[in-house]
Amino acid sequence: MTYSRTAAGFTLIELMIVVAIIGILAAIAIPAYQDYTIRAQISEGLSLADKAKTGIWEYYSQSGKLPAANTTAALPSAASIQGNYVTQINVTSGLITITYGNRANRAVNAKTLLLSPTTQGGGLIWTCRSTTMSAKYLPSVCR
Repeated sequence: MTYSRTAAGFTLIELMIVVAIIGILAAIAIPAYQDYTIRAQISEGLSLADKAKTGIWEYYSQSGKLPAANTTAALPSAASIQGNYVTQINVTSGLITITYGNRANRAVNAKTLLLSPTTQGGGLIWTCRSTTMSAKYLPSVCR
C-alpha cells in the first residue's frame, strides 16, 4: 500500500514560521506607532501655543518687555485654552507653559512643555524644552 500526498496545504512548521514573523513585526511596529501617536498629541500643544506667541509678540513690540501673565498678553485665562490633549496654556513673564492632560497618553499626562522667548535683534526667538517629558516624545524643534 502506497500513500500519496494529495492534499496541498501548509505544514505546521511553515505556519509557525509565519506566525513568528508576524509577531516580530508587531513587536517592532506597535511601540513605534505609540511613540508617533504621543508626538502627534504633543504637537497639538504647539499649535495652541501659537496664539500665545502672537499675544506675547504684540505686547513685546508695544511695550518692550515680556508680558507677566495671560491677561497682560490679551489672552484668555490659562485653563480656558484647552484641546483634546492640552489642559491649559499659561504665560508667566513671557514663558509659555503647555500642560498636557484630558485625553493625553499617560506617558505625557500632567507633563509640561516650555516655550521660552529670547529677545534678539528686536525680535523674539523661541526655545522649546521640557524637564518632565521624555526626549523621544519631544518635537524635533525641541530636541
